[in-house]
Amino acid sequence: MITMKDIIREGNPTLREVAEEVVLPLSDEDIKLGEEMMEFLHNSQDPVKAEELGLRGGVGLAAPQLDISKRIIAVHVPSGDLENPEPTLSAVMYNPKILSHSVQDACLGEGEGCLSVDREVPGYVVRHNKITLSYVDASGVKQKIRLKNYEAIVVQHEIDHLNGVMFYDHINQENPYALKDGVLVIE
Repeated sequence: MITMKDIIREGNPTLREVAEEVVLPLSDEDIKLGEEMMEFLHNSQDPVKAEELGLRGGVGLAAPQLDISKRIIAVHVPSGDLENPEPTLSAVMYNPKILSHSVQDACLGEGEGCLSVDREVPGYVVRHNKITLSYVDASGVKQKIRLKNYEAIVVQHEIDHLNGVMFYDHINQENPYALKDGVLVIE
């Protein structure tokens, strides 16, 4: 079971490396890793389990954050809608790749955080508002999906980890809250 002690922190060189493609067909080891990453996200979002295990809440996790330089991400975005509690996005993605993106950019009004960063980093993290993405699922089937708004931002944050990029690399160092015209701020 993955816990916070398994997550490496900023400064570890693995977080700055470009991760290796996952070999297909998927190995049992890579499938199990994906399952454990998803289990961590579920546990981190369950208030009782998170407290019991000392987990920080997360909606995404990338294999490099576990000191495993492979192109694997898990995302689990819970629904904010009590009427429809199904997550808006829940998937383990092997070799995810952004195929295209919108001209429209967006950022989260509250900024971003990261399980590998133990400090608050203020500022807007500007990303694409919409993306089209391909990936291989745990069954070895190639998928293609379109995402927008929060879900697109979460996936881009995790794919950045596969490319050695941290979220704060996107923040304007001189003026962290500077935005170009037309950037959508998602509250």
